[in-house]
Amino acid sequence: MKPSTLLTLLALVPAASAFAPAALPASRRPFALAAEEAEPAPARTAADYSALTSSVSTVFPIEEIARILPHRYPFALVDKVIEYDAGKSAVGVKCVTLNEPHFTGHFPDRPIMPGVLQVEALAQLAGIVCLQMEGAAPGAVFFFAGADGVKWKRPVVPGDVLVMEIEINKWNSRFGIAKASGRAYVDGKMAVEVKEMTFALAK
Repeated sequence: MKPSTLLTLLALVPAASAFAPAALPASRRPFALAAEEAEPAPARTAADYSALTSSVSTVFPIEEIARILPHRYPFALVDKVIEYDAGKSAVGVKCVTLNEPHFTGHFPDRPIMPGVLQVEALAQLAGIVCLQMEGAAPGAVFFFAGADGVKWKRPVVPGDVLVMEIEINKWNSRFGIAKASGRAYVDGKMAVEVKEMTFALAK
């Protein structure tokens, strides 16, 4: 390369740099670049996860439920009630654990809460409402008389928290007959739905 050509190229370098784009301010940089430069969020602690349910209050704890329902271990399937509208509806919680005896055989290598027990848990939640209505009494025995429109959406396994809701659609205090509907969720996703359950108080 001739010396004159090299000098010409070197002279063009400062001029060319004037056309280079200026660095964008942080507020205008692409999201991906901003994310790379941002400091990672601190890991959540047990206290952070526990605080997620701090606004949820308990209406009926397990001791009060035992006063209302006649069911006992291993068939007590409502751990607490967190919402209650007398004579109308309730929201309850069932914490599913591997210590429950049905998991021994259902199934040994893949424990799944039997669907009929999910429906039974909904029925017991309905019983908490019904047994406090006119014509009934806490501790009374009531029978499952029918279930229609039952659909299971996903397996319920140990470690899940089954959040259930029921509505009492009809109550005949003279004959002790109730009709209810219910749903249950795990992590916000529906696990089971029952369009209509029928109960009869034992006479």
